[in-house]
Amino acid sequence: MRQYGLIGLKLGHSFSANYFADKFLREGLSEECSYRLFELPAIECVEEFMQTTPNLVGFNVTIPYKQQIIPYLDSLSREAEDIGAVNCVKITPDGRKVGYNTDIDGIRVSLDKLLGDKVIDSALILGTGGASLAVGYVLSERGIPYSLVSRDKSKGDLLYSELDETVINSNHLIINASPVGMYPKVDVAPDIPYHLLSADHYLFDLVYNPTTTRFMTLGAEYGAHALSGLDMLYAQAESAWSIWNREE
Repeated sequence: MRQYGLIGLKLGHSFSANYFADKFLREGLSEECSYRLFELPAIECVEEFMQTTPNLVGFNVTIPYKQQIIPYLDSLSREAEDIGAVNCVKITPDGRKVGYNTDIDGIRVSLDKLLGDKVIDSALILGTGGASLAVGYVLSERGIPYSLVSRDKSKGDLLYSELDETVINSNHLIINASPVGMYPKVDVAPDIPYHLLSADHYLFDLVYNPTTTRFMTLGAEYGAHALSGLDMLYAQAESAWSIWNREE
């Protein structure tokens, strides 16, 4: 049986195992394929995971290991190298570990759905981890300038405390690329001035559990358009599946 999975620090929020279980059942692959969650207490554990998991042919990577996984891989796709983050690893028949970034496929699909033909002046990315790197990559593809918002000025362009009326009014796309608001801490949201939002603002939350986050709810209260990370989850999963099963 071919083994797939997801590695991360805490995976209680993840829908991935259920998504692939449903996919395998629907496509008649349940006897051939399995997808499991693998919580790793530290990235150093990934070597043992890769060496000792029987029939492992591919796995996804989530918080906080999207950047930390890179030294443990043999090579990266061009996009993963450009981004500097990996969320999908393929183990080739000869044992090589190759890193990809399929988050960008999910982000592209999600922004198409959220924005349509709307022209965006500039954007704010909340968070500075591996997911934010993929978001920045896709925004650059679209020619949308952006600023990174962080609690640590050395990691971003702006502090949350600097998000005043001028900043909010000049950035009509706001993307939460942080885990804030993710299950089980569903009652919290990124610390932005929601009262300054309007119907001209578009909010994209990479968090998909819950499917309607506090970030989205607060934005909608002031007329902003909002989208969860569920479409992104599905699109990046299907992209990963394609990578795992294609001939190299």
